Amino acid sequence: MPDASKHEVALIAMPSMNDLIRNVDTPEDISAAAAELRQVSTITPNATLEVFEAWADALGTPKMAAIPGIAFLRLWLRRNTLEPIIARELGPGALDGRWVEDGRARLRAYPVGVVGHWPAGNIEIQPLLSMTCALLGGNACLVRIPKALRDQTRQMIEKLAQSDVDYFLTQRIRLLVFDHERLDLHRAMAQSVDGAMIWGGEEAVTEIRSLPFPHWARLAVFGPRISVAAMDAATWCDLSAREALCRRIARDVWQFDQQACSSPQVLFLEKKDGHSAGDFVQALRAAFETENRIHPRETIQASLTSAICQARASWLLEDVANGAVFPSGPEWTILQGYGSEIPQPTEGKTLTVLEVSDLFDTAAKFDSDVQTLGLAVADPAREATLASVAASRGVDRIVQLGRMHVFTPPWDGVDLIRIMVRMVRHVRSVE
Repeated sequence: MPDASKHEVALIAMPSMNDLIRNVDTPEDISAAAAELRQVSTITPNATLEVFEAWADALGTPKMAAIPGIAFLRLWLRRNTLEPIIARELGPGALDGRWVEDGRARLRAYPVGVVGHWPAGNIEIQPLLSMTCALLGGNACLVRIPKALRDQTRQMIEKLAQSDVDYFLTQRIRLLVFDHERLDLHRAMAQSVDGAMIWGGEEAVTEIRSLPFPHWARLAVFGPRISVAAMDAATWCDLSAREALCRRIARDVWQFDQQACSSPQVLFLEKKDGHSAGDFVQALRAAFETENRIHPRETIQASLTSAICQARASWLLEDVANGAVFPSGPEWTILQGYGSEIPQPTEGKTLTVLEVSDLFDTAAKFDSDVQTLGLAVADPAREATLASVAASRGVDRIVQLGRMHVFTPPWDGVDLIRIMVRMVRHVRSVE
């Protein structure tokens, strides 16, 4: 994948913001956008990383900081984050688009072509985060932008346009805004791509997967899953570490308003005689109050407020042993009880804290619906065994509390760059 030369780039007119992010109304609009993308020259990951670094810097403004998840996007875009990932997924020669010897043959990474992105509508940075994975493989991108995310996406993409002075990336991106209900436009987009990255709830994922993609198209599907946290008795009973641990948990709960697949919905505490989980919940309450002062919710949907109120009431009425801690408003909620069953998520910063007799018994009940397990376990050998149990039950990510949202491949058990790259094998015709 050689870099586009300066001469080649100079022949390409700078895309305007109306080119980059478009309201589309006909299938022909989408076909035309895809045709434009197929004219662009190839680019190496190394050249892409140069633009990403500049973009990360440009996103570091007070106005941008108000967009949920922007700190994670900026960290993801850094060269020191991505270089090791590219080397691991694509091989040592991938940064500069070189062939790598493989016995009597040689290997080289090539893009699949035009990659379509169908992000979930509730994570502000996800359209661009998904797009970056395909760009790192040298692909061009058609990205469907949910209307609710149009304004935030425009703000972020304007910073990319300002940073990409040679148009390396902006010439290979088209962001398309159209209603979810427009099946004709979804079909046109599917027919125009060579690969797709699909994110969202069960209904949305099922609908997109059923579209008429070309038979060669590669599909990467990231459907609805939930995440949990767990702490062993030795950890949560350690008073010296409690405050820091509670801050980590609050940080994980607050990101993305607990709507991401990596958001903890329940915290399992391993029981210890003589120690009260109620005391721990009070420490967690203080951490939630602090986090709420630092990152208050600006708006909340009426339906979410109703769901939070209903969750509080039903939890307290369900069992006299249950407890709850929450402010007068819907800002956050901690539900306290017992048992190893994962409750139905409420989201909206509603964390259920459950005491269990043994974390191993709890992990043995997990299934592939659990994406991420955030852990705090004092004994490394015990943690390693617990991680193996969780992994064997279908959990794909096992991480430290406070880092449940860190966007590092593999994600949902698969690489994020490699999946939209063709590894071409060349066996020489002359020995």
